[in-house]
Amino acid sequence: MVTEKEILSLSQEVGVLLRQRGWYLVTAESCTGGLIGNWITDIPGSSDYYLGGIVAYANGVKQTLLNVPETILMQFGAVSKEVACAMATGVRHLFADQVALERLVGVGVTGIVGPGGGTPEKPVGLVWIAVETPATRRVERFLWQGDRLQNKALSAHKALSMIREELLDEEEFFHGKR
Repeated sequence: MVTEKEILSLSQEVGVLLRQRGWYLVTAESCTGGLIGNWITDIPGSSDYYLGGIVAYANGVKQTLLNVPETILMQFGAVSKEVACAMATGVRHLFADQVALERLVGVGVTGIVGPGGGTPEKPVGLVWIAVETPATRRVERFLWQGDRLQNKALSAHKALSMIREELLDEEEFFHGKR
């Protein structure tokens, strides 16, 4: 399990990296229920780089607010790589009237945190996380073994870690360190 100190440190580092670029984070959360946004806003001054987020728990919300196509939901299911990517893209576009798309980083998280809802193909603990920056998109699959609250925390922590890693990778790329 992640500690409060780790969460605050990671949230703060993500904020520093976003602020350095003049970029903003927007979140599309399903199984984490707003936990990523909560952790980001635990940092004083986070309004400098966090615009907001959508908790899209129901498929209808994913479709209506995040423009996740019904065909993707029907073909792959809500807990899929395709939906996580569509959520990350959708939340960036949703907030593009606030800040230019070239300055938005979006994260999409969807999964089954338990204790019920799993199937043999999509077991409890399965989570997909997508991070989309102005230049890249990364999506990863995780299979957590914790209880509901642990799975939510592990997912939110990993999402922040992925955001951090993408921001650091882009810094290396754009400053010739790669």
